Amino acid sequence: MIRSDILRDIAPIVRDHLVICNIGLPSQELHMIDDQPTNFYMLGTMGLSSSIGLGLALAQNKKVIAIDGDGSVLTNFGTLPTIANNVADNFILLIVDNGSYGSTGDQPTYTGKKTSLAAVAKACGCENVIECQAEDTGSAIQTALDSNQMTIIVAKCESGNIKVPVITMDPVVIRDRFMKSIQA
Repeated sequence: MIRSDILRDIAPIVRDHLVICNIGLPSQELHMIDDQPTNFYMLGTMGLSSSIGLGLALAQNKKVIAIDGDGSVLTNFGTLPTIANNVADNFILLIVDNGSYGSTGDQPTYTGKKTSLAAVAKACGCENVIECQAEDTGSAIQTALDSNQMTIIVAKCESGNIKVPVITMDPVVIRDRFMKSIQA
């Protein structure tokens, strides 16, 4: 399975929650698979999906799922200790770990070698960390949603991209409809 397969599997599970989606291809894939006003598509801020998701979870009570990639988490390593030290039990961080910078041409990341983001999250103090295979991501997210406790999920999958159209929706429209979803 590749990232788009994971997104296709989890779309029905996360549909009724606030979703912050990683930049580039992940956002384009989720937009194509299941566009929802509760989805906030990151269009140009690599590494910040997890940070924005945590801030949103701390600021209100609805459940928040931040979908990030291994490459993005590696570029914002400070996010994991920040998450560990600011627990929000309505927050789930899904790290789709395909061992590559998928949106920029599938260059390899260190998670395809020695670096384990699950081990790093635990070392930072994150208490509920789950590493799973791609096909188990949906059940891991459902379990996390049911547990009402902050969870970091590292879903290991194959590298690869599908052809997707760019998101033509204006960023202001994305923001405004997402803000209305938060207030609803």
